[in-house]
Amino acid sequence: MSFSRRNALLLALSIVAATTALSQSSTSSSNPSASGQAQAESPGQLSVQARIKARRAQRRAAAIHDAYSHRYEAYTGMGLLRFEPGATLERAWDYAWDAGVTRYFDERLGVTIDGRGYYATAYTGISFTYGNPPVTTSNPFTNPAISQYAALAGPTYRFYVQPKYSVSGRVLGGVEKGHFSGDTNHNESDALALGLWPDGYVFAASVSIPVEYNLTPNVGLRVAPEYYFTGFGSTVQYSRGFTTGIVYRFGKQ
Repeated sequence: MSFSRRNALLLALSIVAATTALSQSSTSSSNPSASGQAQAESPGQLSVQARIKARRAQRRAAAIHDAYSHRYEAYTGMGLLRFEPGATLERAWDYAWDAGVTRYFDERLGVTIDGRGYYATAYTGISFTYGNPPVTTSNPFTNPAISQYAALAGPTYRFYVQPKYSVSGRVLGGVEKGHFSGDTNHNESDALALGLWPDGYVFAASVSIPVEYNLTPNVGLRVAPEYYFTGFGSTVQYSRGFTTGIVYRFGKQ
């Protein structure tokens, strides 16, 4: 009797053990399929993200091409320059007009032709005495008007482009005509006595970093900080300033 009970107990334990093993086997077999399904979904998600990034990159490239694939770029505006009108004189603020055109050979590299005029009042601190009885005249000789006109040319390169703005480097060189004796009735000896540079043609050069903000693919606003060099009086004048204005692009490449 006790033997039968023992056998029945062993049989019951065997059934429980077998049921547990089958349950664990079923669970373990279902987990790999779930893991495999997750692994199968992960590349799909990555593929969708890659397509989204690719479309964004295509739109950005198209916008850049639309803005910078023009063959020509014309600009006009104004400028300001801190210029030394004579070897012993303090610097004067020159106000300028500026205009030019750039011929681009691709979206980045071009050649620029630039024309500009500068106008200022120099402070000399000197007065002349005329007449009998003597009359001291402080104007215009204390503050003579001076002007300069330049024609420049050189390369321009866009080293950073975005759909809405760009940053370029530009180096220009050429010739400048200086007028410093206008208020002395073009008497250069009087102009030299005031400490001004002699009239004449000298070299001129500009190194600038034009920054453009695009209002449309064809129209933009530009500001170009620059160093400006001239050669009056057989010396070199180092001036700092900027030009700014509006840009118009035309002629698709």
